[in-house]
This record gives sequence, C-alpha cells and structure tokens, in this order.
Amino acid sequence: MAGNPRDKYCIVGVGETEYSRASGRTTRAMGAEAIRNAMNDAGLTPDDVDGMLSYHGGDSTPSTSIQYDLGIRPNFYMDCSGGGSSTEALVGLAIGAIEAGMCDVVAIFRSMNGYSNIRIGGTGARASAPIGGLDLMKRPYGLISAVQQFSYTFTRHMAEYGVKSEDLAAIKAAHSNHASNNPKALMKHRVTVDDVMNSRWIIRPVAHLLDCCLETDNATCVIVTSAERARDLKHKPIYVKGVQGRGTKPGGDFHYQHGPISRVAGHYVGPRVFDLAGVKHEDVDITGCYDAFTYTVLLQFEDYGWCEKGEGKDYVTSGIINLGGKRPNNLSGGHLCEGYTHGMNMVIENVRQLRGTVDDYCPGALEGDHTYDYSEGGCRQVQDAKISMNMGWGTPAVGSSLIMGNVLS
Repeated sequence: MAGNPRDKYCIVGVGETEYSRASGRTTRAMGAEAIRNAMNDAGLTPDDVDGMLSYHGGDSTPSTSIQYDLGIRPNFYMDCSGGGSSTEALVGLAIGAIEAGMCDVVAIFRSMNGYSNIRIGGTGARASAPIGGLDLMKRPYGLISAVQQFSYTFTRHMAEYGVKSEDLAAIKAAHSNHASNNPKALMKHRVTVDDVMNSRWIIRPVAHLLDCCLETDNATCVIVTSAERARDLKHKPIYVKGVQGRGTKPGGDFHYQHGPISRVAGHYVGPRVFDLAGVKHEDVDITGCYDAFTYTVLLQFEDYGWCEKGEGKDYVTSGIINLGGKRPNNLSGGHLCEGYTHGMNMVIENVRQLRGTVDDYCPGALEGDHTYDYSEGGCRQVQDAKISMNMGWGTPAVGSSLIMGNVLS
C-alpha cells in the first residue's frame, strides 16, 4: 500500500497504575502516574514528549490538565472519544501525527475510575446521566449496558452455529490461568468451566457473570516514536508493523440491517491489517483479543480469520489460546481477569511479551530470566515470541487492530 509506515515507528514505553476497585484518587493523578511510568520505562523525560493522545470519556481528565502536572508542553494533542477500538486506532493516529511533522514522541493514555465512579455497565453515576444522542435509540428499550447491546449478534451466532455456554466458559478459564501468574491482576484465582457455568446469569443465553469483564479503576499509557529515535532508548524496539483503526461494517451501529448480524468488524479490518503488516496468520505468536465478554473473543477469532466461521468454539477449546499452546491469547488475563482498560492493557502486555520482560512470579523475571513453567503462580512469558496481534472491539460493527514485532521485516 502507498505510504505504508511498516517498521518505521515503535512503541517504546508502557506504564500503568494499580488495577483496583477503590483507587481513592482522581483520574488526573492516575493519568499522570501512568504516563510517568511509561516515560521512565522508555528512558524519556517530559521534555522529550511533545505529543499526547487520550481515549477520553466518562470521568477521564484531558491532556491539557495532565500535561501541566508532568511538565510536558505538547506540539500536538487530542482527546478522542470512542470505545474499545480506541487503543489501536490511537497508535495509528500517533504515527500519523509524527509522520506529518506535528510532533516526535506521543504519549497515549487512558485514565478511568471504572468501578468507583463511572461504571461502564450502566450502573453507578452513569445510571443517572441524561439520555441523549444514540442512547435515545437504546436505553428506552432496556439496552443500557454493552452486554445487552451486543447480545443480539451473539444470540444469532449461537443459533446458527451451535455454540454452547461451555465453549465460552473455556475462554474465561484460559484467561484466568494466565492471570494467576500475573502479580498485577485484580482477579488472580483460576476458575473452571463449571465455575463460569454456575455463576449467575447476566443475560440469557450469552453471558453468565463470569463471562463478563471486570470493572476497575486504573490508568494506562503507551508511548510511540520513530524507529530511529527508538534505537537510542532503554528497551529493544517493538515495531508497529501494521495498524488499522476503527473500520466498520456497512450501516455502522445499525449494522443489523446490512449483512449477517453475526458478522463483526474484524471481517473487514483483518485483511487490511495483515496486508499492511506483510504477515500471515501463521506468523503470529501471541494475540490480544478484546474480551469485554467471552463471546467478543470467539466472534473476533472467527472474523479475523483464525478459523472458519462457525469453528470458533473449536478454536477456543482446543488449547491454542492457552499458555503453552500454539498461539496464547490475553496473557495478562485481559479484561476478564486483569482489569478493564478499553484494550490498553492487552497492548501493554504484548509489548512486554515481545521484549521478553513480563512481570510474573518467576524469581528472575525482572532480569528476563523466565522458567516457562506455566503452573499456577508461575511464569507467563511466551518463549521466543516475535510477532503479536491485538484486536480491538468498539461494538460488533466497529473494530481496530495492531500488529507488532521485535524484528524488522
């Protein structure tokens, strides 16, 4: 493709705060901490960072406030709203801003008190918010939370392809196994398929309680700059090989009027990002698949082409997505078990995986000395991972993707 920036830009710094349900802090304070941690991770100072991007919504704090706390003076900033496809899209926008000469180093952050303040599930402070915009087409009909709004797509999928709740529960079990080796995860204990099946229904027939993501307070950050600049920084460069931001199905949020309701945006986003990255499915070692609910994972694996349509249930129950499997997914535990960040934590995890520096329970983890023992309370570092792919989900109709690598093409 013309102007393809493959391998010309890198993620050089990652950082986050604690994942909790009672931060007792403002999103301004947490956002500043996450960006500072990412700068320290990269070996950058506030004078080096001259661009800021955020996924802005709910109780988040804009860049213009947090820049003051950190002593950053941006040449470019933008606070964007959106959804779970934001992280990957913002990486692409950061590359575009640098390519256009507007700035050189961009900090992308998300800060949210997603449990103690604005709860994404539609309860808490959000429940009393005035109704406007697209909510006028949803909330009067009981479509308040995401699990309700997305459920039609997967209910139809279950009817068409015979997916059972047990198949979805296998996704939660896999991600909980990964989280059990993650000191940062809010939910560290391993759960079984039976545990998921025995948790209460949230919405029939697509989601038990344990099929749903956590709600957490946290801030996260990734820093993007040129590959040339990255070579002088603290860690080995993690190259952005391809990024595709916020591709949509025909009809957008009214996608059910256009084409199969059980098809999601990955059907359109996937071929483009693989083309941009110059890699094939078999080249990818690890994935980070947006897991707001277990069924969003299964739908994306199918429509991004990891398996044929209707075979997602076999893909997720085969062991492929588990630590020690062919292509493990959401190695931090993802949204289901580590914390909910609108996709940022899965990108952070894959950067660390590609560096070989994840923080787990291995005695030598900080020095990159991992045992590759994936039993509970052990290692979660994938051996010799070279290529990763993240798949972001905004709605069934909106998706983004990011392919990274630790080697040049």
